[in-house]
Amino acid sequence: MTHPILENVAKSTRHTSFYLSCGAADATPIIFVHGWPELSISWRHQLPVFAGLGLRAIAPDMRGYGRSSVHPNQKDYAQEHIVADMIELLESLGVEKAIWVGHDWGAPVVWGLAQQHPDRCHGVANLCVPYIPEGFSPEKIIPLANRSIYPEAQFPAAQWDYMMFYRENFAAAHGGFENNVRATVKALFRAGGPEGKGQPAMTAFVRANGGWFGPGPGAPELPRDESVLTQEDENRYTAALERNGFAGPDSWYMNGEANVDFAERARATWRLTMPVLFLHAAYDYVCETLDSRLAEPMRAHCANLTEATVQSGHWMAQEKPTQVNAALAKWLANQLPELWPIA
Repeated sequence: MTHPILENVAKSTRHTSFYLSCGAADATPIIFVHGWPELSISWRHQLPVFAGLGLRAIAPDMRGYGRSSVHPNQKDYAQEHIVADMIELLESLGVEKAIWVGHDWGAPVVWGLAQQHPDRCHGVANLCVPYIPEGFSPEKIIPLANRSIYPEAQFPAAQWDYMMFYRENFAAAHGGFENNVRATVKALFRAGGPEGKGQPAMTAFVRANGGWFGPGPGAPELPRDESVLTQEDENRYTAALERNGFAGPDSWYMNGEANVDFAERARATWRLTMPVLFLHAAYDYVCETLDSRLAEPMRAHCANLTEATVQSGHWMAQEKPTQVNAALAKWLANQLPELWPIA
């Protein structure tokens, strides 16, 4: 039986979440949370698979993206507000708990849900970005950098130099992405490979280069990487980002201090006791978790942690969907079997 992917809207007085759903309405929800600069369709390879396994698979457009609310101020994109969006989405479904899966900036949202609202999580799984209990901000991750690749004198912010560019040149940052959105999409959504291992990531040079793509007006014209995006995918990302712009998505990077304050208020529940899955991307050199210390806080603060490595770049769920789906399904079967339908 194939399950259609349906379009839905959850509205409150403070926020509107557009979301895709697939699977029986009364099944256990598994909610997929995308990152920068993505959409609910970033989980297009996961939704029908997990619906077919008997769950209700859901993927929202996050705050500032797609058909969800675009809020006007940078401070509107602090994690506290985004976690609240996800709790409202869960309540609109009429359920107490979900399985939560996050990628990129979606991962700090899911970690925040686990930390702030453990009673709303059956279990959590995250791709690429590990748990930072103290809150996701450059100040908390820079000390974990691999200084053999990023000597401090040359790379004070290591591969997260681009986050400092947002802080120092916000208008230039989002303007550079908006100059030619289609070119930006094609330049960003690319597969990873072993050739970058041990080399500084391009994101370490953004301030020195005067922009993400250098001093020019925007992204270079590159062919679409068909191992990550089809023409239809490229069109959908481009249309959404042209309509809304990058100011909202980029504002997620501008709330480090607020995110740390939010985490501090939940210090009593920094240790996560629910089942946790983390998928390392072997060829993600920005969220590099295999040779640096970036995953150490997660290992120290998760009581039931499963780790696996996918041979992919950063866009793991789109580049290697079969491997991601298999790892998620294996973890669910091992750790949360009571949530699966019994024939």
